[in-house]
Amino acid sequence: MLRRIIFFLLISLFSASGFYVGLLILDKGLLSLPAGLPQLKFGILALSTLVGLVLGLVLASPIIRGALRLTSFLEQRLSRTPTQDLVMGSVGLIIGLIIANLLGSILFVLGPLGRLIWILGTLLLGYLGMSVAIKKREELLGLFSNFPRFGKEKVSRSENRQSNYKLLDTSVIIDGRIADLVESGFIEGTLLVPAFVLEELRHIADSPDVLKRNRGRRGLDILNQMRKNSPVKVQIIDNVRGLDDVAEVDSKLVKLAQKLGAKIMTNDFNLNKVAELHGVKVLNINELANAIKPVVLPGEEMTVQVVRDGKEAGQGVGYLDDGTMIVVDGGKKYIGQTISVLVTSVLQTAAGRMIFARPRQEQRQEAQNVRYNGVNALG
Repeated sequence: MLRRIIFFLLISLFSASGFYVGLLILDKGLLSLPAGLPQLKFGILALSTLVGLVLGLVLASPIIRGALRLTSFLEQRLSRTPTQDLVMGSVGLIIGLIIANLLGSILFVLGPLGRLIWILGTLLLGYLGMSVAIKKREELLGLFSNFPRFGKEKVSRSENRQSNYKLLDTSVIIDGRIADLVESGFIEGTLLVPAFVLEELRHIADSPDVLKRNRGRRGLDILNQMRKNSPVKVQIIDNVRGLDDVAEVDSKLVKLAQKLGAKIMTNDFNLNKVAELHGVKVLNINELANAIKPVVLPGEEMTVQVVRDGKEAGQGVGYLDDGTMIVVDGGKKYIGQTISVLVTSVLQTAAGRMIFARPRQEQRQEAQNVRYNGVNALG
């Protein structure tokens, strides 16, 4: 319905334009008409109106299609552009146009040349204002925050808003635990997946190595599942201007996090350290997994299944449900059995936590031997 209304409006506009052109031709005397045939004026007006009507019928549909395509293209571009860029770009454009308007009152004195300079200056100042405001947005926001009205309260609000953005690394997508964390509701805000991370996932999924190919496809499946079913918003970022000259994905991720004021979610130890050096906050799922493991103190008793022998002689190794390794001194002879052990010490390493223990049966036997020898000594 709306398209038909626009179609008839365009036809009416072209017809009115044709009529107006006919009036201009008659007023300017561009056509010499016989003095005895004043009816030709109406014929010229009707002919020019008819020409406008035909042009409207021919050009209305292409104009509408072109306008719809242009609107769709601009909508996609604007949806991919960060909100800060849109706001600061609009402010810069307005300032540039105001300056150009002030200069126009001076340039109009020069006549047609001044008008031409004013038009070109308006385009140039509008573009410069928008471009400079986008590139210097962080400095401009910092400048406004110095005013009392935009004090600590405003800064804290902007920091809280920016902290809701979290950039996902390739490793954390392939790991898969991010989907469970999002589903549990412990992660809030918007999860951002840069286009170069998605491209790296695609390369891994197309790798000739079977293991890498399976990991890449698993990462793509998890990402699709999160976009469809997760309670938080998962957004793909295609606008990575200014990062084309950066070769490594990790460096691009750090630069983008600085640009957006976002946090990085990763399992990569090296990326974790590099991001911290650049002042970017990192959410490491491995650190989270270690933090939520139950605390075990020396002297506590637990049940573990010894599955294999350890590095040292006589040691046995078992695992808790969360994957924590338990090294059982003297547990080699219990391989394949589930026994009760007493914790002797806990060691926290960069790779995780290790628990050292001894079989509880041996502890009881040692205690009995001590009491028995004590009685003999007294006797």
